[in-house]
Amino acid sequence: MHYDTDYGKLNRNMKTEFCFSRYHINIGMSISVGALKGNQMKKKLVKFVTALLSVMMLLLLLPGLSTTSSAVSYTPSFQTVKVGLFYGSSALSSANLENASGYGSGYRFGYYDDYREFQSIGAATGETAISILRDVNMYYDSSSNRYYAGTSGSVVVGCFHIQLETAYSDYSTAKSAADSFTSVHAFVKYSYGDYYVCVGEYTSEADARSAADSLSIAQGFSITSGGQYTMCVVSTGTDTILLEFEHGTGRWLGVEPISTNGEKTLTWTRGYKYYGGFQFGRFNGGDLTVINFVDMEDYVKGVLPYEMSADWPLEALKAQALSARTYAAANFYAHTGFDVCTTECCQVYRGTNSSGYNSDLAVEQTKGQYLLYDGRLATTYYMSCDGGATENSENVWSAALGYLVGVEDPYEAIIADDIPGYYWSYFYSNEELTREFSGYGIGDVVNFEVSEYTRMGNVYKITLTDSDGKSISFTKENVRLVFGFPSIRYTVTPVGGSGGSSSSVYMNSSSTTTTGELSSSYAISSTGSASPIPSGKVYAVVGGGSVEEVGTSEASSGATGYKISGSGRGHNIGMSQWGAYSMAKYYDKTYDEILEFYFKGITITNR
Repeated sequence: MHYDTDYGKLNRNMKTEFCFSRYHINIGMSISVGALKGNQMKKKLVKFVTALLSVMMLLLLLPGLSTTSSAVSYTPSFQTVKVGLFYGSSALSSANLENASGYGSGYRFGYYDDYREFQSIGAATGETAISILRDVNMYYDSSSNRYYAGTSGSVVVGCFHIQLETAYSDYSTAKSAADSFTSVHAFVKYSYGDYYVCVGEYTSEADARSAADSLSIAQGFSITSGGQYTMCVVSTGTDTILLEFEHGTGRWLGVEPISTNGEKTLTWTRGYKYYGGFQFGRFNGGDLTVINFVDMEDYVKGVLPYEMSADWPLEALKAQALSARTYAAANFYAHTGFDVCTTECCQVYRGTNSSGYNSDLAVEQTKGQYLLYDGRLATTYYMSCDGGATENSENVWSAALGYLVGVEDPYEAIIADDIPGYYWSYFYSNEELTREFSGYGIGDVVNFEVSEYTRMGNVYKITLTDSDGKSISFTKENVRLVFGFPSIRYTVTPVGGSGGSSSSVYMNSSSTTTTGELSSSYAISSTGSASPIPSGKVYAVVGGGSVEEVGTSEASSGATGYKISGSGRGHNIGMSQWGAYSMAKYYDKTYDEILEFYFKGITITNR
């Protein structure tokens, strides 16, 4: 627990008191400087210093107190992050691993325990390129460097084997028995803690049995084929099985690259290089779920250059590093089998391919730092840009979180024109809205409006009304998702006959219009000359600073509908990445100032 300290000062009478939040200690010595001379002063000073040292030693022993650092520390439950690389609909029929040149010399096999520690089963290989397959008949396609189910290729890994009945208690003994077969390839099968010798890779039970007869195997055996959780490891591009692994749902196959000369290993898989090891499993007998087990700091290095450009200002990158690290730690066990995925649904992670000097430095300079709120990990959401203001979490999602409070953001404004897609607009005709919402129980849409804004000026509620006066409304994040709008910061302006007037032009806001005949009003044309409205084309300066024609092609053709004009991209919760960029580059803000602006009441640990 952290205690604030207020150290007393030595006064002229050399009387000192120490006041801590729970302890009040007074050294009751009063020394009149003017009355002491020579040895008397020396003796009094010795006594005073002795007493002072005794108090300081006492303070060191008091619970919860320190006379030095007041920094808040935090250690996450695990230092290893489990990242779901492929799962569900993206699960793989085969997965290739290859040591990055100079960063690995083969692989060892085992499983990961409940503490995320790798437990070896004694098996290893010096092969630098391996593939993990479902234990079904698989053929190799050289053009894609992958294995697929079937037997149509020239290289086929058969799933039927001659399994000897002897069970061994360790891998090395079983491997010696397998190596005794010289006329046919034999390998070790790890099955529920025991080790067996399997001979051959055959595409049918009949072929396996025929081979067994010709080999005249002395001991008992059976013809086996993999179960729904069985996987095999092969040397990539061949039909040579290095290991077969099965342990039901209790343990999944773990694969760790072997280090070269103590160097941190890197492994290629599906075009990306990753630190750490890998876990392979089969949910309900399906394709391979692939999980990367990676150190937290290496994980953040694989997130940073994909969530921010690696050449952005260092302080912005450091703010992003803390956000990414804290988000991962706050989401341990968030998914079935892993913590975070690799997409925007969590945070983008692609290994080390795009890492740069600045992005790696940002991780290293903030190593082990997390964001806490009220002593607990904050869930550090962030988005590309907020369009001018972030939002309270309860106005977008459900829970009100004290650190996710909306703030007006002045920092994006000076770089708005440089942010891709910062300003955006859409047009919907009434006919399109009617078709879009035909399944929501309303008829012909005649009105679409923002019916409620938040105090930050973001959209909280939208309402669509049909010709019979029946309406439907959407609130919170649905004001963005139901249309697929980039953000929740926008306005809806009627275009054409519905909700507008051919004799009214809106000025400054949707509630202030010109009055009287339009012909008595003048506007500046595209050439700068004054023209009566609606004579000629009318132009206006829009929010992004550019000049656009008033009205749209839809309106000029007589269509009736609504123009939606907005700014920002994302859910508007937490930190704006472009805002962080601007704060660091143009306002000289440090990473802690950036984080404390977007996340209210947070504490940065381990500084």
